[in-house]
Amino acid sequence: MGFLRVNPEEDVNPDHTAWVVCVKLKLQIQLEGFLLAAIAHDRMTSVKEFRIETEPTATSYGHGRFVFTDQYSVFDWGAMPDQIPQKGASLCTMGAYNFELLEQNGISTHYLGVVRPSRTETTAMDTQSLDESEHVTTDSCSLDACSTAPTEMAIKLTQVPALPYDDGVYNYESYHEAGGQNYLIPLEIVFRNTVPIGSSLRHRKSPQECGIDADEWPSNPLELPEPIIEFSTKYEEQDRYLDREEAEQIAGAASVDRLEELALSVNRILTREAKKRGFVHEDGKIECLYRDGKMIVADVVGTFDENRFAYNDQEVSKEVIRQRYKQIDAEWVSAVNDAKRRANTREIADWRGHCNRSPTSLARPVIETISDLYTAGTNTYTDTQWFDAPSMEVAIENVQELSGN
Repeated sequence: MGFLRVNPEEDVNPDHTAWVVCVKLKLQIQLEGFLLAAIAHDRMTSVKEFRIETEPTATSYGHGRFVFTDQYSVFDWGAMPDQIPQKGASLCTMGAYNFELLEQNGISTHYLGVVRPSRTETTAMDTQSLDESEHVTTDSCSLDACSTAPTEMAIKLTQVPALPYDDGVYNYESYHEAGGQNYLIPLEIVFRNTVPIGSSLRHRKSPQECGIDADEWPSNPLELPEPIIEFSTKYEEQDRYLDREEAEQIAGAASVDRLEELALSVNRILTREAKKRGFVHEDGKIECLYRDGKMIVADVVGTFDENRFAYNDQEVSKEVIRQRYKQIDAEWVSAVNDAKRRANTREIADWRGHCNRSPTSLARPVIETISDLYTAGTNTYTDTQWFDAPSMEVAIENVQELSGN
């Protein structure tokens, strides 16, 4: 069988994220001629711990949980010097809200519930709809059963084989041989409703290719005539966007057409919900598990790290942190980009070892402002006062004051 691999941090939203069903381990073991990833029972991604309770097999899901922390990652760096207070609880709460929203709309996911902050109050969630292989092994409940914002989420797990890298090429054939009929699809399926400032689409495609009647990209965000779906790699050290043919090869037995349908459905539901709360849903992504012909949505969906939202024309996402670093530590951002280019030229998977700078810390007022943005945004999006946070309007004003400094 394939082994669980813990996948590393990611830059992104949504161009990448830090997930999940497992985190890329740097350590791989040579065993009987195959590269197998080490199994991690308590591992740390850049933003959350990943805990395995029962391991998946060739034919059945395993079970585990995400423990969301206050760490963050930008530009694929991994854990940054600071933490954002209550960011973990914000992401867990918003992710759970959206998973339950998807399930209510007929979209299957790997979500099994959240774990109440007070374990002694926890009651088991309804498991009548789960088959024997999906038995919940951790105490979990629906979000509305919590009195305070949770930080742990119970999930189904699948196999995540090692992805060998030989002579400058990733071996997806080996990945799928090990994964069989129960594996994490090694793709991110990206959906775009707008082209905000900072979107990679501005560097990769012309406005005309996106259905926009303009010769050059304007400086302001643009709404697309129709959502755009793109596919990118998930586990490569420097993930890349793919054409349809290559996406089909990397997906293995999973149908790319079905993945696109799922992404459009998720996008439609999240966009509708965001609009109800005063947000513009700009872009995002999903990841999926495949088992015996069925695909379900995995990772975490529709948070301010996985997706980009705007409120009153202000970005409400990790993009705020990314743009802040471009302001205060442009030399580090440049060093990261240079290291990635050098690694790509030399066909080296690990670019971080070639980066000669480390990021600086954010100032305390900046950290507090970003924390308020996450918590106020979660309160507003879920229409529930989970956090003692300012109004969305005040949180936005504070972020905009930062931009002027």
